[in-house]
Amino acid sequence: MLRWLRILVTSLAAVMGIGVLAIVGLLWLRLSEAPLPELPDQIALPEGAKPAAVTFAHDWIVVVTDAGEVLLYDKQGQLKDQASAPVAAP
Repeated sequence: MLRWLRILVTSLAAVMGIGVLAIVGLLWLRLSEAPLPELPDQIALPEGAKPAAVTFAHDWIVVVTDAGEVLLYDKQGQLKDQASAPVAAP
């Protein structure tokens, strides 16, 4: 009976080790991805603006800058609309 228990505990330890390695591998793959997709070459941001978020749709691209501006571009890269995001109260 003790032999069976030893085999069972060893098997469980091996399965848990493989599970931990799988979780570490998945975290490493997900966290090593680039944070933002690359902007198309035809998109020209205003001077000094850095993208904080990018959204792609069928006929437009929205760029939110680190200063809180929301820039709406068409697929050809022409700026269609620009707005400032509301600033949150401290």
